[in-house]
Amino acid sequence: MLTQPMTNRSSSRQPAGRFTRPVPSVNRHTASNSIELMGAPMPFTRNTEIYGENEPSEYLYKVISGTVRTYKVLNDGRRQIGAFYLPGDIFGLEVGDAHTFSAEAIIDSKILVIKRSSVVSLAARESDVARQLWRMTASELQRVQDHIMLLIKTAQERVAGFLLEMAARAPAGNEIDLPMSRQDIADYLGLTIETVSRTLTQLEHSAAIAVPTSRRIVLRNRGALSRLNA
Repeated sequence: MLTQPMTNRSSSRQPAGRFTRPVPSVNRHTASNSIELMGAPMPFTRNTEIYGENEPSEYLYKVISGTVRTYKVLNDGRRQIGAFYLPGDIFGLEVGDAHTFSAEAIIDSKILVIKRSSVVSLAARESDVARQLWRMTASELQRVQDHIMLLIKTAQERVAGFLLEMAARAPAGNEIDLPMSRQDIADYLGLTIETVSRTLTQLEHSAAIAVPTSRRIVLRNRGALSRLNA
């Protein structure tokens, strides 16, 4: 089940030629550098679109700071979030020449923008870059598979799995500061916002988690959450 229609949902969009600064190309002198050193940092304010669905996939992106969501809007206006990307994550990898999802900054973010053709060209010449590109692709494939498996579980299992996923990616471990809203979480898990809120309350009452604020979650019993997510 997906969630509420995308009504009254506003988003600032960059102009068509959205990258106002040139993105550095790659030459042989950068062959030994990592893929991350090939790009240029770009700021995106809260709710600004980074790229749209079906737009040419000319760039790869790495989150330097902030958080990004990728999503697809269905014909009836419902939204399904495909992924959340946190600092250090690379996104925008596509099999074809167009983006299958849109990407948007959830909060003010700084994104490294990397020319895709430059990476592909260098990977054809440099095995280290080719291996790095392969690892990125394999990691993205694993993320998609994990998300698919999450969507066939019960509501409690989905929320528990989401919290464990966020905790594994958070520097504080058992304490999670969520940049995304409850609606974002619902659209990621294929639930309603009411179900997400109710499930978090149930987990709090069972002492599996604590919810000091709407955006901060403390994992009090990882074992209980892991058993739900098994």
